[in-house]
Parts: sequence; C-alpha cells; structure tokens
Amino acid sequence: MSERVDVEQHRADVAELLAELAGRPTEEVSVHEGALGRVLASDVLAPGPLPRFRNSQMDGFAVRAADVASAGPGAPVTLPVVGDVAAAPGEPAPLEPGTAVRIMTGAPVPAGADAVVPVEDTDHVTFNHARGDGTRDDGAPHGSATSVEIARGRQAGEFVREPGSDVAQGAVVLRAGTVLAPHHVAAAAACGIARLTVRVPVSVAVVSTGSELVGPGDEPGPGQIWDANGPALAAAVLAAGGQVGLRLTVPDDPEVVRAGLERAAALCDLVLTTGGVSQGAYEVVKDALPEVAFRSVAMQPGGPQGLGRFAGRPVLAFPGNPVSAQVSFVVFLRDLLRQAGGLLPVRQVPAVLDDAVVSPAGRRQLLRGRWVDDAGAGARVAVVGGPGSHLVASMAAADVLIDVPAAATRLDEGAEVMTWPL
Repeated sequence: MSERVDVEQHRADVAELLAELAGRPTEEVSVHEGALGRVLASDVLAPGPLPRFRNSQMDGFAVRAADVASAGPGAPVTLPVVGDVAAAPGEPAPLEPGTAVRIMTGAPVPAGADAVVPVEDTDHVTFNHARGDGTRDDGAPHGSATSVEIARGRQAGEFVREPGSDVAQGAVVLRAGTVLAPHHVAAAAACGIARLTVRVPVSVAVVSTGSELVGPGDEPGPGQIWDANGPALAAAVLAAGGQVGLRLTVPDDPEVVRAGLERAAALCDLVLTTGGVSQGAYEVVKDALPEVAFRSVAMQPGGPQGLGRFAGRPVLAFPGNPVSAQVSFVVFLRDLLRQAGGLLPVRQVPAVLDDAVVSPAGRRQLLRGRWVDDAGAGARVAVVGGPGSHLVASMAAADVLIDVPAAATRLDEGAEVMTWPL
C-alpha cells in the first residue's frame, strides 16, 4: 500500500468521487405498478378535497338533527323513511323536514340532512318487504324501510364526513423523500393521482472477485467457498435505495476482471468490487486497475480500500473478507447512496458499553454489537463475537457497529461510544 489515511479522510475522498451521483434525475411511475419502494422526488398535493362529497360514516339513517333533538331513553322519535341511499353513483334527492332516509357507509348524504343516526341507535324499523316472509335466509329483514324509531338525539355533523375533512384541496398528501409503502400508494390513489414522480436510483454494479468463489446453492470443490459478498452487497445497495444494475463473479485473471469491469461501467453509474485489494501476491483488482488508487485506511476491519475512475465511472474497491466488505459499505457508501436517492443518512447513535473492550493502537475499530436493552441514545450495547473479519455469523447477530476511536486502546464498561445502526 502506497498510502495510509484515516477513516474521515477516506470518507471525504469517497464523497468527492461520488458527488456526481447527487441530484438524481426523476421519472414518473404508475401507482398501479412500479411505485412501491421508490422515493418521491417532490411533494404530492391533493388535486381536490378528500372526501370529494359529504358522505356517511356509518350504516344508519340520515336525518335533520333538529327533527331528532328531543329523542332520548324512553322517548324515541319516529320518522317516516322516504328512501334508501347506497354507496353508488348519483346524487340523492334532498331530505324534507320530518323525514329520514336509510343510508349506507360511504353513501352521499342528501342535501338537507345534517346528521346520521347509526343503526345501533334505532329500533322498530318497519319494512316494505319485497317478498313473502319479509326476511333474508339469515333471518334479517330486507326491502325498503318505511319508518324508524330513533332512540337518542344527534348533533348536526355527527357521523357525516364533510368534503376535505381528510385532505383539503392543495394540501400535501405525501412529502418528498417518502419511501413509498402500500399505505402511501393508497393515499395517492384515493386522491385520484395516477402517477408519481420519483427519483431514478443509483445503478450499482456489484463485482465479486476470486477463483475460489461459487454461488450459494452450488457445490464447492476443494479450496472453494460460497460467495457471501455478492448477495450481501447487492442487498445493501437495495436497502440504501440503490438499484443493482449488474452482478458479476469473476476469477483471479486481470484480463477477465478488466473485461467484466468494462461491462459494468457501460451499464451502471457506480462500480463496486470486493476482493483483490490487499498486499498479497494475487491481488487481482489492483493488477487489473492501475487507474485506481489503493490505500490502507486506519480501521479494523476494512483497512484495504481502493477508489478512482475506470471507463468514465467511479469505482470503489472493498476488501474481500465478508465482514470487512459489509463494514466498508456502512462506513463509506451507505449514506452517499441514500442521499443521492433522496433519503436521509442513517443517524449514528450514542450508547454505553456493556463490556470493556480493547483495541489496537492507531486503528479505528468497528466492532459488531447488539442492543442489550431498547435501542436509543444512552442504551447499553454489548460486543457480539470477536474482531475477525471472517466472522459472518456474528455479523448476522449484530444490529450495530460499535465505533472505538483510533486513539483508544481500551474502553471500560460504562464508557460512552458511538454506534452505526445496521
């Protein structure tokens, strides 16, 4: 390695390299498909009020509140029922004083009516039955009601949904930066919005290097291992709001690696490699990419790093040990991808150590940890597993990285540390 830098310097250099990814273009997607998981590029405003018209909150009877004001226990008010209003197209006839209409949830409230009496507050409803015995198969009455006893009074406005009571015309329905979930799609669709403007995600090529690698599910031969980095980093890209434009696994052959990276650069906004960046005899990414600067970052795990440009695209080269690759993503790339896609960075959280830890002098150590009690500022955090960069299972048991400063060689139980949520 020709250069050694601290973590913050490398973070700054990566941010400068990837500055071109900021200010992503936008595109429109349909609320019917393609919207889920995308990031809104601008506020969504209600084109009209929601609800669009006065409608009933309950199954019951629409009335004039003044007509039932005297109703109470033992003194019901009986009103003739002059019609039914269903949740269906059309506009009901105005309600005359001293009458009621049977109304269903969501149905338009007739002009003149200013309250709805729920079915539960009525009694002795009489029906003009449409057939012989006047009952359905389940024994309930059917047909048109002719009169209803109302057992308690109602105030004007009760159980009536007014236009705009959910959203007023021109109000913000969804904020820019929202990651669209099903309930966001429902809100947009309910307002009649068919298309949403979203950010185009950063397209990332994930390239795993190593002749020893086979895909999960394949049978490894002698000296071969399953590729954890390809699936893990692809998932990390998606979780950070990016898009995986290409996934490759290439052997330890510089010419094959370079050809694969040329394909990756032609298809994607960013090329991300793992493996082949350390100081061994077979560091294929270093051999294949003389254009890229390789350096040692004063951190553990994840010290060997590379950054630069190849075929017009920014390239980040992470180490090949699985934990090192995942830690490198969290520390150097996750927030930049999130911000490029319109998301907020992941906030670091202060915590208190549940155990004493030791750390090598001069290196910022990022230990795997888990919350001992509820996550949050001041909560206790415990170390999970050892510091080895191959300990993938302990990484799976962690929910934070514990950040031990480079100047510290020991932190006692109860010491305050910063954590990086995973």
